[in-house]
Amino acid sequence: MPFETLVTAEDLAAHVADPGWIVFDCRHDLADTGKGERAYRESHIPGARFAHLDRDLSGLKTGRNGRHPLPEPPAFAAWLGRMGIDATKQVVAYDDAGGAFAARLWWMLRWMGHRSVAVLDGGWDAWRRSRLPTSPEVPIPSPLQFEGRPDPSMIIDAATLQTHLDSGVLRLIDARSPDRFRGENETIDPVAGHIPGARNRFFKDNLDAEGRFRSGEQLREAFDSIAAGGPASEIINQCGSGVTACHNLLALEIAGLAGARLYPGSWSEWCSDPLRPVETG
Repeated sequence: MPFETLVTAEDLAAHVADPGWIVFDCRHDLADTGKGERAYRESHIPGARFAHLDRDLSGLKTGRNGRHPLPEPPAFAAWLGRMGIDATKQVVAYDDAGGAFAARLWWMLRWMGHRSVAVLDGGWDAWRRSRLPTSPEVPIPSPLQFEGRPDPSMIIDAATLQTHLDSGVLRLIDARSPDRFRGENETIDPVAGHIPGARNRFFKDNLDAEGRFRSGEQLREAFDSIAAGGPASEIINQCGSGVTACHNLLALEIAGLAGARLYPGSWSEWCSDPLRPVETG
């Protein structure tokens, strides 16, 4: 049975040499965008490929489409094929940030129709704490044909979101830290604040003290209170640039609340247009 949300370090270790399992190291630092790749080249889970947030998991920026726009689907599919992914592969993604960047690859693969993808629960830290093997060797993938297609129902664009802001139909959840949500200590985007009507669910609150995801029951209780009990299909997830919002999407899936959507451009796209409304506090 495929893993579709989380995988433990022990389960991954049992399959680390399995050619049917493909692992991606997604370590990244927004303040030092080369740090993750340098760390990967020093040591990583044996056989892991590297996925760079800016280069591999994002598309071209225009100044109006956010800091991490989604890549064009044909380009992303071609990259997945070069990395050795086809419909038969179990994919596992990990990072050293509680899944903040690994969840982006998890969501993107699902967006492209690939369901057999999971995030390593606890990430690189859990792997190291378990004293499991590491390697500096960079694998050479055997290219395959990735046949996935994007699911448009999984995303919402800025225009559609703005049209429905006052309808009361959508429930917007912002994954950024509470201070940035309130419009305080904004050091990344040029405008401080949040999209009107959004509720805040800091993605790190999905994790326990050891950096592992909380139980499905705990997550469901938390998201039910934010979403006011409405169906998951009415939940729109966003953050600063469409990355940590995927962490909340993974948490929703673990909670059994499937069907929520992503606003990929998120706050960095929203605030690029001065005509769009902004709230603070």
